[in-house]
Amino acid sequence: MNRVVSAARLQAANPVVSLGVPWMVVSISFAINVAIWGLADLAADPDASANTGGIASLYITVVVVSAQLVAQVFPFALGLSLSRRTYYLGAALASLVQSLVFAVPLTVLTAVENATNGWGVGLDFWAPGALDVGNPALQLAVFALPMLAACFLGAGIGVVFKRWGATGMYALAMGTILLAGVVVVVVTWQQAWTDLWSWLTDRSVATMTLGLPAFLVIALAGLSYLGLRRAVP
Repeated sequence: MNRVVSAARLQAANPVVSLGVPWMVVSISFAINVAIWGLADLAADPDASANTGGIASLYITVVVVSAQLVAQVFPFALGLSLSRRTYYLGAALASLVQSLVFAVPLTVLTAVENATNGWGVGLDFWAPGALDVGNPALQLAVFALPMLAACFLGAGIGVVFKRWGATGMYALAMGTILLAGVVVVVVTWQQAWTDLWSWLTDRSVATMTLGLPAFLVIALAGLSYLGLRRAVP
């Protein structure tokens, strides 16, 4: 267990990158959005949406940082005689802790945003739309589970790079684009965009923010471990 904790600590060896960079990115996005809403007085425009999707910048940055951590920390961990299994468990533990640590300030910021009527400018940045569930405990989970999924997605991308190198990254990118293209073509061919949108909007908040991320966490965690077992440091 001590070695797993040590492996987890390696993930925070450079907290400026692992913890600071995602918050720097989303803080810049937040400041820009507040300035736009304030200067343009969008709160007074009935046609303007209060949701910007800027919070996605935090999750996207976490994916990128998590991928970089695998590429940088995995070889170092094996150099310290940690097994692949120990490193993986430590990285998973660090991801869980990070997700909870990130979810707490996000929940607090959501409460402040609601109390100040969108920071005084009518902006719903931290918990846009249905993501604002009201209950603090549920709100914590709404932030934490997608964050954990983002961590494992990034780790999975890092594993692809460590095992297959640039060729694997190109194959992953092309495969993702091809899959998305096939879905778009099929849905367009069947003229099912309206039905698809209706199906998505009919899903509950719990399904989209808890159930789906939980499924992704399990799937990505398993695939990441299988890839890491044969990855070259």
